Amino acid sequence: MGHWICCLWSRVADPLMLLLVLTLSCNPSTAATASPSVPHIKPSYSFGRTFLGLDKCNACIGTSICKKFFKEEIRFDTWLSSHLKLPPSSLLSYSGNYTDDAKSWRLVDITRLTSKYQHDRADKRICTSLLKTKTCSLERALRRTQRFQKWLRAKRLTPDLVQGLSSPMLRCPSQRLLDRIVRRYAEVPDAGSIYMDHLTDRDKLRLLYTLAVNSHPILLQIFPDVEGWPFPRYLGSCGRLVVSASTRPLRDFYGAAPEVAADLALQLLAVLRSMGSNDLNYFFYFTHVDAGTFGVFSNGHLFIRDASTLGIIDKEEGSQLIDGQQEYKDIFSCLTVDCQAAFVSCDSISEKHSLVMVCQELLPKLLVGKFSPPVQERIDAFLQRCAHGLGEESGVSEPMAELVAILRPLRSCDSRFAYRYPDCRYSDKY
Repeated sequence: MGHWICCLWSRVADPLMLLLVLTLSCNPSTAATASPSVPHIKPSYSFGRTFLGLDKCNACIGTSICKKFFKEEIRFDTWLSSHLKLPPSSLLSYSGNYTDDAKSWRLVDITRLTSKYQHDRADKRICTSLLKTKTCSLERALRRTQRFQKWLRAKRLTPDLVQGLSSPMLRCPSQRLLDRIVRRYAEVPDAGSIYMDHLTDRDKLRLLYTLAVNSHPILLQIFPDVEGWPFPRYLGSCGRLVVSASTRPLRDFYGAAPEVAADLALQLLAVLRSMGSNDLNYFFYFTHVDAGTFGVFSNGHLFIRDASTLGIIDKEEGSQLIDGQQEYKDIFSCLTVDCQAAFVSCDSISEKHSLVMVCQELLPKLLVGKFSPPVQERIDAFLQRCAHGLGEESGVSEPMAELVAILRPLRSCDSRFAYRYPDCRYSDKY
């Protein structure tokens, strides 16, 4: 066909046209080497198992959100550029973007339960302590321990199975709290049961490992934000990375306007109040607070950003560990902390414990030097008294009410406080 066209055109076309047609149509070598259209390939990044920590499973947190990473429905901020470079694995937390429909994206925090250095040191400790080698299969080593063998045989998570773990949440465990952990553990299909029949051996090891390293993701799961608890939403885990709703740390607001500082301080007091008195009769207390303990959502709502230092006392059942059990130590007791660290007695935690800690570490940085002299003097005097333990005052309600009374007139009602606007216009609550 091509030859016939060439011959026909050669009789009717001028020499220049004939030359062009012969070049494009009659030369079989030219036609054969013409470049076909190349489909556009979407730039992508193939995750390494090491970055996620999947190479350490089942000595990891979970795998519930791994598909989101591999389908690029979770992206690090650097992925918004054309280079798609992963951030350094040495960082403790990352800012990311999450989508359910590939169209709308929301900010998330991607965090490690502890630094990669601490993880690596803990992994080495497991191998050298249990198998006397520098490297080993972490899962095989941990499976051989006496504690995990007890977990395998157990039908229910009981206080003796968590004794000696370093997590503040488990210093004073009750059976009611442990049942809640099993019933709401989000890395397995929800069985709604207090018995561990629905947990595989792998699931039990992941739960034990998470509780031993850092109980933060467990707290987010068993006290979810949708039920009114002051924690960011838990979205899932992959290897040793946890994904949760994004908040800005409180340190970013130390230089905020006076009305914003007053609003955040009032929210902080409300969180402390709910931790001490709630419908479930749990008493939450901090063992440590710093500028990253609390965070603020984009709508201005304050939450507990890092729950790793939260202890829980069951006011309904009380602690079911005797002193001897509390001192029990094994490899799970010192994955991320010094094995010689002393436990805090459950009986030594007072009702005003967390308020005093916040008055010492956070409120001065948020409130000092922000207001007119008469108001500032009242605030400074309270913070000084609070930081020294509130004197002879045994309760916490009156001191909180005193500071609330000072701060409440200082906050404003406008669109900067989206979490309570425009409700604040029509309610005395705000």
